Amino acid sequence: MRTRNLHLSHNFCIDNIFNTLLIDFFEMEEELKILAQQIVNKIARKVKRECKQHFHDMGRTVDIGADGTPTKYVDKIAEDVAIKLLKKSEVKINLLSEEAGFLDFDGRYTFVLDPIDGTRNAYRGIPFYAVSLAIGTSKLSDVTYGIVKNIPTGDVFLAEKGCGAFLNGKQIQVCDIPTKDMVSSLTLGKNYDETTLSLSKKNIVRSFGSASLEMCMVAIGGLDFYVLGKEYLRVIDIAASTLIVREAGGFVRNISGEELDMNFTLDERTSVVAACSEELICSIISKHKK
Repeated sequence: MRTRNLHLSHNFCIDNIFNTLLIDFFEMEEELKILAQQIVNKIARKVKRECKQHFHDMGRTVDIGADGTPTKYVDKIAEDVAIKLLKKSEVKINLLSEEAGFLDFDGRYTFVLDPIDGTRNAYRGIPFYAVSLAIGTSKLSDVTYGIVKNIPTGDVFLAEKGCGAFLNGKQIQVCDIPTKDMVSSLTLGKNYDETTLSLSKKNIVRSFGSASLEMCMVAIGGLDFYVLGKEYLRVIDIAASTLIVREAGGFVRNISGEELDMNFTLDERTSVVAACSEELICSIISKHKK
């Protein structure tokens, strides 16, 4: 009897430890989500204020980013908001961002941030640019939470792995089937490829200049598909929006048809095909393979 009681006591202790760890994990998850939302909202407020007060400075080059490209004033002020909040936060989380690169704050998780997706739109006064933030550990496939906020409109796209995707708190989903007159967004200009060029001659085409928001347009059924055929986008550009599209029932691949996955680094670049159905993805990819 005494031995049995010892076993029960031992099992009870293990269960208590497990339950405590589980509670701590979920509390940490909630803290990370709250911190992510605070960063996104504060960046949006800061950028909108600066646009009103110092619009002609927004496109000024102020530095060279970690990826070797020029850092514009609007990128710098947005990223500085995130870094400042993370340094002050009691929650330990790393940061991968466009200008600063990877900042190790001794966290288990990493915020994958594009402070301004659509920089040129922002400093040209085109009201289609966003802040994009995702939470994961090491690669795109383990992202569990993503936010994309359209700064000029205030619209917030959000997804949590296994829980669906939302726009301003209401659940969203891709088109059930492609519309008869399909509407797509294609990246042309200097980043075009032959597949994208051939697609541009069909259907109804738009090109907005902010990959994260264009993918979110697929998630709400505004677009049937989005294509960037050249190996150009980094994980910071698409980490949040990839989760949003997938949680809305859509599909995201590269132009070769492979399930899209990337490490948390600025060194890798990828093509992207985001669409409302797998059949549509296959038809786009088949044009690339011809």
